[in-house]
Amino acid sequence: MVRDKVRIRFKKTGNLRMISHHDLMRCFERMLRRATLPFHSTEGFNPKPRLIFALPLPLGIVGLQEVVELELDLVVAPEEIHRRLAEQAPLGLEILTVERIDAGVKGHVRTVCYRVAVPRERCDNLEEAIAGLMAASASWVERQRPRQRRIDVRPYLNDLRLLPGALEMELLVTPNGTARPGEILELLDLGDVVQAGAIFERTSLELEDENTVPATLPGNCSQLKGSL
Repeated sequence: MVRDKVRIRFKKTGNLRMISHHDLMRCFERMLRRATLPFHSTEGFNPKPRLIFALPLPLGIVGLQEVVELELDLVVAPEEIHRRLAEQAPLGLEILTVERIDAGVKGHVRTVCYRVAVPRERCDNLEEAIAGLMAASASWVERQRPRQRRIDVRPYLNDLRLLPGALEMELLVTPNGTARPGEILELLDLGDVVQAGAIFERTSLELEDENTVPATLPGNCSQLKGSL
C-alpha cells in the first residue's frame, strides 16, 4: 500500500547527459537503496522502485528541470528525502526540489521547452525564418524512428524565441505525440549546428496539474509562463 508520494525535480548535466534513460533509472534505484528510503516496489520476480519519469530525456540532451515521481511505503518529510538523495547523487545529477503530492496524481507533461546555441552569423535571417514557420498552417517532416513516416509538427509548436546567441522552442506534448527539437532546427535550416557541437538543453517541463514551472528553479523557458 502506497503511504506517500513525492515529485522530484532534478538536473542532469555534464557527462551524465550521455547516459541512457534506462541507465538513469538504474542510477536512481542505486541512490534510493543507498539512501535507505522506504520506496514502494513493483510486483513480480524482479521488483524495482516505483519511479515514474514524466518524460524520458533523449540521449545527449541536458535536462535542467526533469521530473520523476516516487511512491513510498512510509511517510517521509520531503526535506529529508531531498537531503538523503542529494548525498548519494553522482556528479552531474542535482536534486532541485522534492514536494509531496497526492497519491492519485500523475505528472502528465503539457509543454516542454528546449534551448540550443546558435552561431551569431546564423542569426541574421533567423527572425524571418521563425516568423514564416510560426505563420505556416502545416510543417511536414520525414521521421525515421521508430518507423519511417511523414508527420506535421506544426500543431506541436507553441512558440519560438530568438535569444542572444540561442534559440528557444516551446513544444506541446499531447497523447498523440510531440515534435522533436531536431526537427524544428531542420525546418529552420539549422540542423547542422548540433552536428557542429551545439548541445540541446531541456530547460523546463510544465505539467498539467501545475499552472507554471516553479519560478525558483533555474532555466525556466522565457516564454513558458502565461503563453498558453
